[in-house]
Amino acid sequence: MMLVRNVVVLMLLVTVVAPIILYTDRIGTFKSASSRNEFIEEVTSFTFSGDAGRLNVLPQESSATLKEPIGLVYTDNTTKEGVEHKSARVLSATTDDSQAQKENPIRQVTDGNNQGVQSGISEKSTVAGENEVGRKGKIPKDEDGKAKVSKRSSSKNVAQNVEVKAEDQSSKTPVIAGKQETAKSGEGQNEQMAMPDARVRQLKDQLIRAKVYLSLPATKNNPHFTRELRQRIKEVQRVLGAAAKDSDLPRNSYDRLKAMEQSLAKGKQIQDDCSAIVRKLRAMLHSTEEQLRVHKKQTLFLTQLTAKTLPKGLHCLPLRLTSEYYTLNSTQQHFPNQEKLEDPRLFHYALFSDNVLAAAVVVNSTITHAKQPSKHVFHIVTDRLNYAAMRMWFLVNPPGKATIQVQNIEEFTWLNSSYSPVLKQLGSQSMIDYYFRTHRANSDSNLKYRNPKYLSILNHLRFYLPEIFPKLDKVLFLDDDIVVQKDLTGLWSLDLKGKVNGAVETCGESFHRFDRYLNFSNPLISKNFDPRACGWAYGMNVFDLKEWKKQNITEVYHNWQKLNHDRQLWKLGTLPPGLITFWNRTHPLDRLWHVLGLGYNPNVNQRDIERAAVIHYNGNLKPWLEIGMPKYRNYWVKYVDYDHVYLRECNINP
Repeated sequence: MMLVRNVVVLMLLVTVVAPIILYTDRIGTFKSASSRNEFIEEVTSFTFSGDAGRLNVLPQESSATLKEPIGLVYTDNTTKEGVEHKSARVLSATTDDSQAQKENPIRQVTDGNNQGVQSGISEKSTVAGENEVGRKGKIPKDEDGKAKVSKRSSSKNVAQNVEVKAEDQSSKTPVIAGKQETAKSGEGQNEQMAMPDARVRQLKDQLIRAKVYLSLPATKNNPHFTRELRQRIKEVQRVLGAAAKDSDLPRNSYDRLKAMEQSLAKGKQIQDDCSAIVRKLRAMLHSTEEQLRVHKKQTLFLTQLTAKTLPKGLHCLPLRLTSEYYTLNSTQQHFPNQEKLEDPRLFHYALFSDNVLAAAVVVNSTITHAKQPSKHVFHIVTDRLNYAAMRMWFLVNPPGKATIQVQNIEEFTWLNSSYSPVLKQLGSQSMIDYYFRTHRANSDSNLKYRNPKYLSILNHLRFYLPEIFPKLDKVLFLDDDIVVQKDLTGLWSLDLKGKVNGAVETCGESFHRFDRYLNFSNPLISKNFDPRACGWAYGMNVFDLKEWKKQNITEVYHNWQKLNHDRQLWKLGTLPPGLITFWNRTHPLDRLWHVLGLGYNPNVNQRDIERAAVIHYNGNLKPWLEIGMPKYRNYWVKYVDYDHVYLRECNINP
């Protein structure tokens, strides 16, 4: 019995006491290490600023992200003379919240390294290191250039240091982890940062090369390669779809690109006639250029057609207004404040338009920014078809305290073909044939010459301002495709220095000089004008009517119109005769009074637009048309009340 008891006690000593001794010895070892400023806790579980966090410097054995070594994490577990142990591991992502990541510098280093692995960093970069740390923030470095991150534990106040060292592949470190394909994919992603459609372009280029190979005799004689190439073409076409940039491509796009590249390499090897490839490529180039020419011509035609076609809603609006106007009695058809129409002390605007909505925007935007609206007078002249509609709109929507006048051009009995050479020319059969009958030999093929506005006398009425406003001294002429953004009363106090026309010059662009509008091969033009002279813009012009009459400008205009009866001096529009008529009679205004190009130029300086007193939608892309540029449309739309009953009835929407 005594013997059995001794055996049991001995077994207890072995099974219980021995592990305790071993364990306490291990604890002692850890304590000695902590006294030498080294890790005392398991590195995967530590406390930072009172919050428990997890740092997966060493990957879990079950992690699916474990591939090949991609970096080095150095830890010191010995004395100052101790040996440095190296552990190359994949740094996996943690599951802590974003706040812990922001507060934990060690976590920032390891998580940054993991992001580099998952995005396929190129072979020229290595995991961790000073580059990744640099992106997160400045980290102190030791004498060896190693980035250090240290923080005292809040529980035991023990220093913890993690050193992450990045080395280039060209030196002594091994090749980056991951397959070579992943590395190449990473390079592709870096390229996409500079060119977002780089892979799309590469795939399209591969399709062209593949189609060239398919048409060559050497490929046709190889049925197996032909089938393979056709299959690759289908795969790439499915991948491309309607993708315009790399982000639109599916995930397998790189695999398809690589497979196609391999097939094209085979095709290159079997080709023995380089001249055939050259001929095929040249034929494809000519075909593509021809298609481009046809598409450009179609685009120009459709743009011109849209520009001169009235949208359904804008056709409905004047019809609706006209019908309402004739339901009014005669006393309701008159505007107030008519005694102000000839007062030269007020601010008078001339607006010639057949577009009710466009004229409304001009008036609304001007009054919105006017400092003294009661002193502003708007003189609108329109044609017979839109006269009732224009009057009805401003009777229903009066411009606040401002004064409005709407006139019918048919009422200007003095404006007839015997007085105006241009009116006589516009009504001639030869002019109509020139503008509209393109099948005639003497017609011009340029579509812009066939816009009806060039046959409208409203477009030429700007040359008869003294006759229209005989008692006024100054008039501000406005086109109906402008928006006013500032108070314009300062223009009436400008000193034009004896000039008749105050306008913004447009010589900043080469195509706005005289030689772009006038025929300098004609002696009459070349002897009297400078081909490199600056042009100027219609759309917002201040005219001194006293000087106009004094210098007999209207007669100058008539003389040049008579000389151009056969259209040998200029071809179309009102700007060429305006440049001639007001030659040496134009005073340049500051360019911020009038910013142009919103109807054709998508690159107008945004700061200039915001600072401009008047913005001008000159060109075909008018803001009331669907083809208008959306980026500029809001400047115009905000002066239209789309909740107005007439606009809703005509389905006019922003």
